[in-house]
Amino acid sequence: MAPPVTHVTGTVAGGVEVRFTQDGIAVCRFRLTETPTQWDATAQKWRDLEPILYICTAWRDLASNAAESLVDGVSVLVKGRITGVKDDSIYLSIDDLGISLRRRIAYTETSLPSPIAARPVTAPPAPQPAAASLPATGRPGSPPAWWERERSANWS
Repeated sequence: MAPPVTHVTGTVAGGVEVRFTQDGIAVCRFRLTETPTQWDATAQKWRDLEPILYICTAWRDLASNAAESLVDGVSVLVKGRITGVKDDSIYLSIDDLGISLRRRIAYTETSLPSPIAARPVTAPPAPQPAAASLPATGRPGSPPAWWERERSANWS
């Protein structure tokens, strides 16, 4: 029987350690801390409970991506299977991992701004006031000069 799947939200505590098996398969390991909160009705505020410590293990591409993406203090969402409980820590084998967007923006390779966006911005030239163009005859309501030229050329 397979261990039950669980979902955890927590903060990466420390660095991500990555190693490779003799067959070249990547495996990473990192600590995760989840601090549950509880509403205190008498104080009318949330209070932190005892932190829950996890030791997370990921394999293959997930391990490589985690090692490249995670740093100490990043909030993550983890889907995994509990493989053991030892020394006040819960051991998780991770199936999926994501960075929490609650407190930060995450960019992917396809969503990164282009290098053009990083170029210094130059202010556009100040608009010049438009000169009031008067008709050729100088009277309001008269046709413009180009109209008279086209009309005299028989609208060719």
